[in-house]
Amino acid sequence: MNVKKAVLAAGVGVAVGYVAKQQLDNYQKITPEKALKKAKETFKKNGPISGSWIYMKPEEVERNGLMYNAYRGGVTRNKDGENMQYEFYVDVETGAVIDTIQTA
Repeated sequence: MNVKKAVLAAGVGVAVGYVAKQQLDNYQKITPEKALKKAKETFKKNGPISGSWIYMKPEEVERNGLMYNAYRGGVTRNKDGENMQYEFYVDVETGAVIDTIQTA
């Protein structure tokens, strides 16, 4: 009888842990890696990119009178044989690209 209770308790523990992890994932802020991936997907819609980077620490950014907590990163793309560099900001809460700037 004790073995059955132990197996049942372990099963319930695993189930509760799984459900808790799923709920936390839904409310967790986006990671820098996911932010970079989303930004690259957005830039790839207009052509291939050859390089990318992102700062791991979010910073406060003001755009259009609103304050955002955002990751800053950049991508490089080759356009007409010339490397073009773009800097971007990705919102930590939603993962949306909130601004892009051509730097070179």
